[in-house]
Amino acid sequence: MGVQFNHPWLLLLLLPLAALMLYAFKSDYRLSGARKIGAATVRSAVILLLVLAISGLQSYTVLEQKKVVYVVDRSASMPEAGPAEDWVQKSAASKKEADAVGVVSSTLQGSYEQKLLNLLPDPFRLNAAGKPEFTNLESGLMLAGNLLGGSGDSRIVLISDGKENVGSMLAAGRMLKDRGIPVDVLPSPSRKLQDVSVEEVTVPSKLYQAESFSIEVLVRSTYKGRGELRLYEDSREIGRETVDIRAGENRFAVKAFAKQTGLHRYRAEMFMDGDGQSANNAGYAFTRVDGPPKVLIVEGKKGTSGNIAAALQSGLVKYDILPSPALLPTELAKYAAYDSIIFNDVSGDQVGERRMEMIEQAVKSYGIGFMMVGGEDSFGMGGYFKTPIERALPVSMELEGKRQIPSLGLILVIDRSGSMSGDKMEMAKEAAVRTVEMLRSKDTVGVLAFDTNNWWVVPPMTLNDKKQEVIDEIQSIQSDGGTDIYPAAASAVEEMLKIQAQRKHIILMTDGQSAGNGGYGPLLDQMNDAKITMSTVAVGSDADVNLLQTLADGAKGRFYMAFDETTIPAIFSREAAMISKSYIVDKPFVPALQDPGDWRTLFEDGVPQIYGYVATTAKPAAQTVLTSPEPDPLLARWQYGSGRTVAWTSDMMGKWSKDWVSWPAFSNVLTQMVKWTFPQFAASPYDVKTQVEGNKVRFEVSSASGTGPEQLQAIVTGDELEPVATELVQESPGTYSGEMTVEQPGSFLLSLEDGSGQNVAMPTGLIVPYSPEYRIETGDAERELQRLADMTGGRVLSWDRPEELFAAPPRPSRQLHDLRYALLAAALMLWVADVAVRRLALPWGRIGASLAAALRRRPQPAGGAEAPDAGLSRLAARKQRAAAFYGGGERPAPPPEPAQPQARAGQREAGAERPASEARPAAQSQSGARGREGAGRLRRGRANRRRPKRSRRRTSGPRRWTACWPRASVTRVSCAPPEGIAAAS
Repeated sequence: MGVQFNHPWLLLLLLPLAALMLYAFKSDYRLSGARKIGAATVRSAVILLLVLAISGLQSYTVLEQKKVVYVVDRSASMPEAGPAEDWVQKSAASKKEADAVGVVSSTLQGSYEQKLLNLLPDPFRLNAAGKPEFTNLESGLMLAGNLLGGSGDSRIVLISDGKENVGSMLAAGRMLKDRGIPVDVLPSPSRKLQDVSVEEVTVPSKLYQAESFSIEVLVRSTYKGRGELRLYEDSREIGRETVDIRAGENRFAVKAFAKQTGLHRYRAEMFMDGDGQSANNAGYAFTRVDGPPKVLIVEGKKGTSGNIAAALQSGLVKYDILPSPALLPTELAKYAAYDSIIFNDVSGDQVGERRMEMIEQAVKSYGIGFMMVGGEDSFGMGGYFKTPIERALPVSMELEGKRQIPSLGLILVIDRSGSMSGDKMEMAKEAAVRTVEMLRSKDTVGVLAFDTNNWWVVPPMTLNDKKQEVIDEIQSIQSDGGTDIYPAAASAVEEMLKIQAQRKHIILMTDGQSAGNGGYGPLLDQMNDAKITMSTVAVGSDADVNLLQTLADGAKGRFYMAFDETTIPAIFSREAAMISKSYIVDKPFVPALQDPGDWRTLFEDGVPQIYGYVATTAKPAAQTVLTSPEPDPLLARWQYGSGRTVAWTSDMMGKWSKDWVSWPAFSNVLTQMVKWTFPQFAASPYDVKTQVEGNKVRFEVSSASGTGPEQLQAIVTGDELEPVATELVQESPGTYSGEMTVEQPGSFLLSLEDGSGQNVAMPTGLIVPYSPEYRIETGDAERELQRLADMTGGRVLSWDRPEELFAAPPRPSRQLHDLRYALLAAALMLWVADVAVRRLALPWGRIGASLAAALRRRPQPAGGAEAPDAGLSRLAARKQRAAAFYGGGERPAPPPEPAQPQARAGQREAGAERPASEARPAAQSQSGARGREGAGRLRRGRANRRRPKRSRRRTSGPRRWTACWPRASVTRVSCAPPEGIAAAS
C-alpha cells in the first residue's frame, strides 16, 4: 500500500500558501483566542486538501496477478473447436488462484465467451454464435484489449490459422503494443481437404447482339484430376466441357454467342471427383448485350397473347412469352434482361407476393417498364388489392363510393392448427386483413379460427367504423392444436343463415387433413338452398385436396391450390372482389379522350367502341388518357420511380375489345404504349467499376463527359429486395468513389441516382462471390502470426505444452485508487466548518453549564417511578425558561449600581413583609408584566433596527424610557431604566 502523485510539482504551491496563511493569521484582528486558532487551522486544512487533489494524489495496492484473454478463431477455415477448447482448459488449469482468464470468439465480429473470471467452467465449450464465412481477427483482438483494460500483467493468446480476410490483425497489434499488452500466438493448422474452386469468371462488360465472345474461367485446385466445367447464361446452359485439372491455377476460355439483348448473368460451375467443399464451386459475371429492346409477355392463360405478339412484331419489338406466371424468375437480376414486362390477364394468386416485389423493384429502381392488360382475372378481379403490383400501377383497385354495390356477407374460416405456424399463419392473417380492408362499412364480416375446436375471432358483425377493431382481433390469432374441418364449416353456415345480405360467401383455408368425417352432403344442400357459396384454399401438399375440391364444387365456389403461401393474400382479395361482381363493367361505350398528352396523335381520328372493362380508380398523380362514362380509367399511365407503367383495363383477346383488335391503328397504338415504358436512357453515361475485398465492396464511378451531379448514390438490390443506398464521394469533377458492406454473397443489381432520386444510368450487375473464407489460400499465414507476436512482445506457444502460458512469475503491478473526489468532499465539509467558526457566535458558557447540569442530574428512584417532586422541578424549570424568553423570570443580577432608587427599595421591603399567601399571586402578576414588557421591548428593538441610527429620548405621560441603539459588533444589548424611574413603572 502506498501513495503517488500524478503532478508532484504542484505540491510546491504549499510554500507560498503557507506564507500567505501565516500572514493572514497575524493580521486578522476580527477573531481572537481559540476561535482564531481554530479558523486558521481549518482553513489551512482546506488549502492542503485542494493542493493534494490538483496534484493527483492516488493510493495504490501492489498486485501479483496475471490476466489472460484467449481469442479463438471460429471461422470456417479452422478445424473443429475441440482441440482449441481442450488447450484452453489445460493451460488455464496451471494458473494461480489469483489469476483471471477470459475467452473471446472471433468470426466476422468478436463476441464474448467469458469475461475475466478466476475459473473456467468444466467442461469448457465455445458457444457464441457468429458468421463463420469471414475471419476478422482485428475485431477479436480489440474486444480482448477492451476486456483487459491495459492494467496489471495482461496478455492475449490468439489461437488461429492466420487466414484473415476482413480487417488487419497487425493494425490491432500496433494499438495493443502502445497499451503494453503482448499477444501470444498459437498457430492452428487449417482444415485439410481436397478442394477445387472457381476463382474468377471474366466476360466483356458490354456486347452487341450476334457478337461472339469468350468466357474466361480461373480454376484453382489442391489436387490433380479430371473434372467437368459447365457454363450458364442466366438459367440456360450454354456449354459443357471435360477438362484436366492440375494442382494450382488452371485457366480456360470458352466461346459463346450474344443472342439476346439486355443484362445477362453468366455462371461457371466446376464438378470434380474427390472435391471436399462445394461452397466455392461456382463463379458469376455480368454483361450487357446492346441491341433492339425486348419485352416479356406473361400470359394468364396459355395462347391468349396472339394479338399482343402480332402488334409487337409489326413494330419490330422483340418479345418472349411465358405461358404461365409460375415460370416468372425468382431472382431480381433476371428481370433486367427485359426492357418492359406485360401482364396479359394474369391473376395475382398465380404470381405470388415475392415475384410482385421483384417486379416493383425492377420498375422503381432500375427503370424497367410494366404494363397490365385487363380481363376477368386482372386488376381487382385478380386479387391485386394492396399488393406491390398495385403500388406500381397508375390505378387503384379501391371502388368505395363509386357505384351501387350489393351488400356482402363474408365469413373467413381459417385453420389455426400447429402445422400453420410460421409464414403460413402470417400470410393467412395478412390475407384476412386485406379482405377486411376491401369491404365497405355496410358489409358483414366474421372470422372463425379452428383446430379441433372452433373459436370466433370476430363474430359476424356489420363493419360500420369498426374495421380497425376487426383487424386487431385478426392479428391475435395464434397457431396450435389439430385439424377438424366439419364443425368449423357447420358453425360458419349456421351463422351465415342469420346474416341479412344480398350475397353470402365463405372462404375456407386449411393445410391439413381433417380428423373428423362429418356428413357434408346435407350441409352443402343447406348452403345451396340459402344461396351461400364457398371457396376453399389448400395450403401446401399435405392439405386434403379431394375434400376441399369437393366442397368448392358442391358450394358453387372456387378451389385454389396454394403451394406458395405468399399467394394467399391475393387469393382472399380476389375472392372478395369476385363475390361482389362490381369490378366488371359489361356494357358497350365509346371511350372519351381526357388527357392524352403526346399520345393525342394516336387517337386524333377517333377510337373504336369498347364492350367491357374492369373498374378501377385513377391515382391522383396518374395521367388518364381514355375514360369510360362512369367515369373509370380505361387507359392510364404514370412515372413510378425510375420506370414507367401503363394500365389498360379492357382486354386484348377480343371479348371486350373486338373492335379494337380489328382496328387498323391497333398495332401502332399498342406498340407506342409499350415503347413509352422502355427505360429512358439508351446508354449509360457512367463507367462503373466495383472491387470486392472481404465483406467490403468499393465503387469507382467516372463520367464519360467529365462532369456530373454534386450528389450521386449507388443503389444495390439483391434477392432480399431491400435496396441499399451508398453515398458516393466526388473526388474530382465526374469521378466518384464509395464503399458498402455486404455479409452474403450473391448477384445484385446496381443503379445510380442523383440527389433528386432520379436514375441517371442503365442498371448494371454486381457480383459478390462466395466468401473469401472458402478460397484456396496461397500465402504464408503462419508468418503473419509470427509478425504479430514479435511486434507486441509476445511468444509463439506450442500445442504440446499448454502449461507454458502461466509458467513465468507474474509481473508486479500497481492497482491505483483515485483519491481526488474524497479530497474534494473533505475540503467542502471543512469549508463549511470554516464558515461556522468565523461567522457563528454561540453562548459557549451557557452550553457548558447546561451540560454540567445534565451530568449532575440525579438518577431515578428504584422501581421505575419518578420521585414526587421531580415533575414539579421540571415544571418550574420550564416556567423559568418561558419567563426568560419573554423578558421575565429570574435573571443573573446586574452589577451593583452606585445608587438604588428608594422607591425600588421600599417596594422590595413591602414585598418582603407581604404574607406568603399574597406573595405568590403578586409574583405571578409581576412575572406576567415583565413578560409583556420584555415582548414589547423585543418588538421595539426590531423596529428600531430598521430605522436610521440615532439616539433620542421620549417622554409619554408618567413613563419615560431611553432607546438604546446596539452597535454592529455587539450581539446582545441590555438596557437598565434611567436613574430616578421607579421599577414599578
